[in-house]
This record gives sequence, structure tokens and C-alpha cells, in this order.
Amino acid sequence: MKTLHPNAALVVIDVQLAFDDPYWGKSNNPACEGNIASLIMAWESERRPIVVVRHDSHDAGSPLHPSADGNALKPFVAEAHADLLVTKSVNSSFIGSPDLDSWLTEQGIHQIVVCGIQTNMCVETTSRMGGNLGYEVIFPLDATRTFDMEGPITPDGDTLTATADELMHATAVNLHGGGFADVVTTAEVLEQVAEGD
Repeated sequence: MKTLHPNAALVVIDVQLAFDDPYWGKSNNPACEGNIASLIMAWESERRPIVVVRHDSHDAGSPLHPSADGNALKPFVAEAHADLLVTKSVNSSFIGSPDLDSWLTEQGIHQIVVCGIQTNMCVETTSRMGGNLGYEVIFPLDATRTFDMEGPITPDGDTLTATADELMHATAVNLHGGGFADVVTTAEVLEQVAEGD
């Protein structure tokens, strides 16, 4: 993987109680939250910058609506020593409040490590936009997870579907193959943090 910058920001996206709700369907990668927690602990121990992102849905029926219990961050994220909390209502963490790009620029940060939920939605979109904005994006795939999903109906009347694992695989190929991000493992990132001690 790329060399980890001393001030690389860890961007933790949408690790909220709502994503334990059956509303979303079948999820994958049960190691996701544990890997995110390990990244947070490593960043805290080195006093590296942490950005926490929370999705505030405008849909009153969504488990992510601010009035819903599921909107809350999972405790291990809520208790983290975040340098910045961004709230958003769209897929990209760069379209939220306060402005993530402005904050990173002010801090002189040019590299971000992006993790969270869902792999192929807000985490991938943030990574794509980060790459477009000129950031070096590191994407520990196993510190993300997603859900099975249905797509459009084909002319033959079949509904296109993809499992969570298939969607995660596609995200890895899209980001790495497309040059948006360096797709790696949590262990690789943690190894570089340890080497920087």
C-alpha cells in the first residue's frame, strides 16, 4: 500500500445503530466494526486526526432519520476523540456540514483512510470524490460492510440482484482499478501505524 502520511485522517462513515436494523436486509463482513474499532484505537494512540461522519436522512421513515434511535453513532465511535463531526444527507461525506474538503485543506491533510458503512454507497462515493478532489485515498476494504441489493428489472422480467459480497468485490475493483483509491486491508494500515511509532 501507499506510505501512510503522519497526518493521514481516518474518516469513519455512518457507523450508526440503524445498520443493525433488519430494514436493510442481509449484511456481510461481521468483522467490519471490530476492524474500524482497531483503526480508531490506533489513530487515538498516535493522536492522528479522526473525522466521524453521520448520515441524517431527510426521510421520516428511515432508521437514519435524526428522530430515530438508529441515527445514533455506535458507542465505540461516539466515544472516539474525533477532531471533526460531519453530518450529511447524501452519499458523499464531502457534501455535508461542516465542509470536509475545507477542513482537510486547513489542516494540511492530503491523505485519508476511509472506512465505514455501506461499502458500495457512502464509503465508495466518499472515496471516489476524495480521489477526484486530489486526495490520496486508502480504503481498508475489510473495515467496511454492505447489504444484499436489488437493481432494475430486465426486459425479460427478471430482477437484477447482487449479494453484499459481490457488491464489496465490485467496489474494490472500481476504486482500485479506477485509480480512485488504494484498496488494502486493516492489518496493512495498522502495520504502518505501528511502524510510525
